[in-house]
Amino acid sequence: MLESLLEPDFFEVGASGKLWTRSEMLGALTAEEPDDYSIEVSEIEASPVGEGLVLVSYVSSRAGRRARRSSLWRESGSSWQIIFHQGTLL
Repeated sequence: MLESLLEPDFFEVGASGKLWTRSEMLGALTAEEPDDYSIEVSEIEASPVGEGLVLVSYVSSRAGRRARRSSLWRESGSSWQIIFHQGTLL
């Protein structure tokens, strides 16, 4: 399921500044314990930026660490996939 959300060329600039590839991100996410997923999300906005492209931005809070995040999503057939994601600590 998770693999279907990340486009093959997906990459992320994490809140730490680290550059993550698709395979690194899939590995990191699948290695987390279920309790690690307690993330509070606020200030969600979605803005079309082109045909079949949407920029989603939000603020996340996890264990007291807050970050402003943005993801670029592309329509792919009957579903949507993430092309790019970035987090910036607040």
